[in-house]
Amino acid sequence: MRQWWKARPSADDAGVTPEQRWLFPGRSDHRPLTTRQFGRLFKEAAQAAGLRKTISLHSLRHSFATHLLERGKDIRLIAALLGHDRLETTARYSHVAIGMIAGIESPLDA
Repeated sequence: MRQWWKARPSADDAGVTPEQRWLFPGRSDHRPLTTRQFGRLFKEAAQAAGLRKTISLHSLRHSFATHLLERGKDIRLIAALLGHDRLETTARYSHVAIGMIAGIESPLDA
């Protein structure tokens, strides 16, 4: 995606149609891929990969946030990346980060 972003045609490019600027072109020549189409393709790819667990695009978002949290990233940074206005919304991801909690050493044990 980084390579596409660097090489993509921009709105300032003369003679470049909007369709040529889309990372994910849709079925129609005049529209980008819709979120619904993207969701279907994602589920088809998961099925083709043999994944048995039901997943969605939101699963990827949740996993991304959880991994960042488990790697010790600041929850405020994660909230900003996810576009959350309230930390309470982002804090929902913290209940999954059990490995992080298990790794905390009590000052009484030291």
